[in-house]
Amino acid sequence: MTDEAIGLWIDGRERPAADGAVAEVAEPAVGATLARVARAGVADAEDAVAAAARAFREGPWPRATAAERQRALLAFAARIRAHADELATLEARNAGKPIADARWEVATAAQCLEFYAGAATALSGRVPPVDGSGLSVVLRQPVGPCALIVPWNFPLLIAAWKLGPALAAGNTVVLKPASATPLTALRLGALAREAGIPDGVLNVVAGPGAEIGAALVRHPAIRKVSFTGDSENGAEILRLAAPDIKRVSLELGGKSANVVFADADLDACVEKSLLSVFGNAGQDCCARSRILVEASIHDEFVARFAEATRRLRVGDPLDPETQVGSLISPAHRARVQGYVEIGEKEGARRVCGGEAPAEGPLARGAFLTPCVFAGVTPGMRIAREEIFGPVVAVMPFRDEAEAVALANDSEYGLSGSLWTGDARRALRVARAIETGVLSVNSSRSVFLESPFGGWKRSGLGRELGIEALEGYTETKSVYFETEG
Repeated sequence: MTDEAIGLWIDGRERPAADGAVAEVAEPAVGATLARVARAGVADAEDAVAAAARAFREGPWPRATAAERQRALLAFAARIRAHADELATLEARNAGKPIADARWEVATAAQCLEFYAGAATALSGRVPPVDGSGLSVVLRQPVGPCALIVPWNFPLLIAAWKLGPALAAGNTVVLKPASATPLTALRLGALAREAGIPDGVLNVVAGPGAEIGAALVRHPAIRKVSFTGDSENGAEILRLAAPDIKRVSLELGGKSANVVFADADLDACVEKSLLSVFGNAGQDCCARSRILVEASIHDEFVARFAEATRRLRVGDPLDPETQVGSLISPAHRARVQGYVEIGEKEGARRVCGGEAPAEGPLARGAFLTPCVFAGVTPGMRIAREEIFGPVVAVMPFRDEAEAVALANDSEYGLSGSLWTGDARRALRVARAIETGVLSVNSSRSVFLESPFGGWKRSGLGRELGIEALEGYTETKSVYFETEG
């Protein structure tokens, strides 16, 4: 990277922060500075909102045909694909994630824009029969300028999840990446312009959430806020958005359950469950960080799962063979290690992992070996609180009723998995578990075409699918009298 600070992207051009502030962005796997980025302040956030509001009020994007927006989004996706290697390397270095994962995420980000490009021409209203002589038409129109606030664990991918439906519906946006991982989001501004998306439609400001994130949420010109992050910040966003009755969608934390019955295919379950909790170094709101195992196979499962965990390759994010990369920062690693200590103090048995490499090249970074706890009881903090790191708690259950009760004994309800060879049981338990998405005999539950989001403290509204597109629209009923 160059020593020159990367600028903000506002109204179709790159520019420094209004006050000249600059922040250093780290490469967590090596414990060094990766880049310098303009640090936005409130004045920059206001400029970005003003650009988005002007583009919505006066510009061509909200007035473009669905086909025109479709072509622009397809061109945007093509620019991402053309820069895939650059974006994947940036993501791997900035977030500490394995390069193989980063490449998949970049390709999926492009695919997301392509999906919503197609959906743009499918977004339609209806003509309901009404008790009148005229014609009632129900329209779906863009909600207006949107604030899109994305987290540091999947910076580019979640940005695409929000940009795709927001832009396809005809909105303008201000995208705020996490302070720790702004690099790929800032590149999106230039790529969008190259794709023909008009100035002011996509603005990107990087800076502290407590300052500029709050300024975006409070701004009267912002009509919708879409936030992905922890539940505490989500609650604060609801509070800040309340005075203007802004539309808000929240994808928040999780403590998802992986329920394993004795009749499950254990070979497939162990293999596919590993990265459902340890993928992205456990920094995933969907992480199946509670594994509930039928008592008759509990000990066998723990032994096999721990053996497979020890074989996971923790290493350099740029090595294609790496399966588990670095955590986002030394401070976050210390927080996760604190939970490892808490688990042991509460009486859980640490079967493997939970250590920071003390020697070799990994000692420079924020690495932590994947950790398995057994002997966990439902009241322990490691069984209840979102750790957001490579730590899993394994607990036994006696029967189906207890499995469901344990799975639902959480303030969260985002994701989960269920493993069984009994189709009738799978249907009963899938219906009973209180979660927004669930996979049966699989660890994959998030698809671009299906709605994604949580119950309880895991959020409001939905990302992905047609539901997300509709969430960026307002409904208007227009009645045309034909008589008199």
